[in-house]
Amino acid sequence: MKSFHYFKRIYIAFLVMISVLLFGIIGFIVIEHFDLEEAFYMTIITVSTVGFSEVHPLSVDGRMFTSALIIISMGSYAYVISIVTGYIVTGEFAHYFKNYKVNNKISKLENHVIVCGYGRNGKEACLNLGKHGIDYVIIESNSHSISHLREGQKILYVEGDSTNETVLIEAGIERAKALITTLPKDADNVFVVLTAREMNGKLKIISRASEDASVNKLRRAGADNVIMPDKIGGSHMASLITKPDVLEFLDFLTLQAGETVVLEEILVNTLSPDFHNKSIKELDIKHLTGTNIIGYKTPEGKFIINPSPETILQLNAKIFVLGTQDQVANLMGKFSI
Repeated sequence: MKSFHYFKRIYIAFLVMISVLLFGIIGFIVIEHFDLEEAFYMTIITVSTVGFSEVHPLSVDGRMFTSALIIISMGSYAYVISIVTGYIVTGEFAHYFKNYKVNNKISKLENHVIVCGYGRNGKEACLNLGKHGIDYVIIESNSHSISHLREGQKILYVEGDSTNETVLIEAGIERAKALITTLPKDADNVFVVLTAREMNGKLKIISRASEDASVNKLRRAGADNVIMPDKIGGSHMASLITKPDVLEFLDFLTLQAGETVVLEEILVNTLSPDFHNKSIKELDIKHLTGTNIIGYKTPEGKFIINPSPETILQLNAKIFVLGTQDQVANLMGKFSI
C-alpha cells in the first residue's frame, strides 16, 4: 500500500538521522577522548550548526572530523525534511491518521457484516445494511474506491485483498456475524468463502456468482446463499412484461415505500414467553397492531406462506410480518420481551 510505503521511507529517514548522531558521538569519544555527555553535546551543536563554543579545543583530526560530520548531517537532514514534507503535502499523513481511527473502530466491532468488494453490488449491499442500522466493514483493494471511502465520515473499510487472511482478520472476521462477497471473479469469491468459513464456522456467508457452474462450487466451499445478479435482473425484467403489476407492487414495497412499509422477520424467542407455543389466532396481532403475518419459518427451516390462524408459534421459529414502521414498532413494543 502507498501509505505503508511512505511510512517505511519515514522510518528509514529517522534511522539515518539517529545514525548520524551516533556517528558523531562515537567519533568525538574516539578522536577527542570526550566523555559521553561532552560527545553528545558536541554532536548536537555541530549537526544543528548553532555555533556554540566547543567543550575543549579540537585537535587537527577533531576539526577534520567535525567538518565531515557537518557535511554528512546537512545531507542527511535535508533528506529527512524532504521525506516528512512530502508525506504531509501529499496527504498521506492525513490518510494514515484516518486509517488509524478506522482500524481502532473496527477493532471494537462485534456481530458486524464484512462486505468484500465495493462495486455496484457491494455498494447496494452497504446501502441497505446502513438503512437497517447494521454495522459493516468494507474490504476493497481498488485505489479509486478507497479514495471515495476515505471521504465518508462513518464508513469503515480495510484496504487490501479479500482473499488474504490477514486482511480478513483486520476486518474482524472472528467477531463478525456475516460476510458478503461481491468480487467480480467467481474464483476469488470461492477462495474468500473457503477462507472465511475456515476462520469462522458460525459465519453466515452470502456470495455473488457470475456463472451457473460456480453456484455449486460456492455452496461446497461454505456459502449459505449464492446470488446471481445478472440472472435475477433478467428474470425481473421479463416478469415486468408477464406480470407487471405484481412486480411493480413488490418494487413499491422494497424500494419506493421502504421508508414507511416494512417486511420484518421476528424470531419467536424474542417474543414474551406468554406468547410462546400459542397460535397466531390467539395473538390477535392484526387486531392489536395492524400488522399481517404473511409467512412462517419452522424450526426445521420449512417456509409456510400465509400461515393459517391455527399455526403454533414454536421456539426457534420465525414469523414474517408486513406493516408500516409504526405498526411494526407497536408490535415489538407489545409482544417483545
